Amino acid sequence: MDVLQVEDAETQTPQIVSPKKLAHFVLRTARYAELVAWYKTVLGARAVFENQFLTFLSYDGEHHRVAIIDVKDLGAQPDGVAGVHHIAFTYESLSELLGNYEKLKKLGIVPVYSINHGPTTSLYYEDLDRNQLEFQVENYDSVEESSKFFFSEAFAENPVGVEFDPDELLERLRAGEPENELKRRPDDGVRDVSDIKLR
Repeated sequence: MDVLQVEDAETQTPQIVSPKKLAHFVLRTARYAELVAWYKTVLGARAVFENQFLTFLSYDGEHHRVAIIDVKDLGAQPDGVAGVHHIAFTYESLSELLGNYEKLKKLGIVPVYSINHGPTTSLYYEDLDRNQLEFQVENYDSVEESSKFFFSEAFAENPVGVEFDPDELLERLRAGEPENELKRRPDDGVRDVSDIKLR
């Protein structure tokens, strides 16, 4: 059955498809070097990409499990304040991701940010406490191909990504454009971590 068409006949509410896996989480910190070193130590992780403001760490076959962003003027966390930037969930296909987008939109739940990072096409949501969730689909067929993107010229000049309109992408998908074409990140010039929506 087409994921984009599925509905629960009894309740007439959209039937949501669960992600296939928890992908990664992202932290923001003013203690960048120390936090990167700490996570490398406690997880036995390696840097798959690292520069002066952004590090992607992995400890298994995934292209990254933890990302750390340097936010220079971030104050120390007082007790009772959360510090996770977002938690990411991977979906099986672009069709599944955009099908859920459409169903959630009908329920009044819309992304706060839609961006093609290069390795992933991602929709960012905020929960009721403003915790961010990234719902993503892999843009490449293998972790090795995704990881290569981290070392490309395109990623060097823009490690953030290119925003997109999910309604337009869904329309193009339904018009028959292949998923692999729709997931290809367009060139959008130079961007850096200051362009990441941190609230």
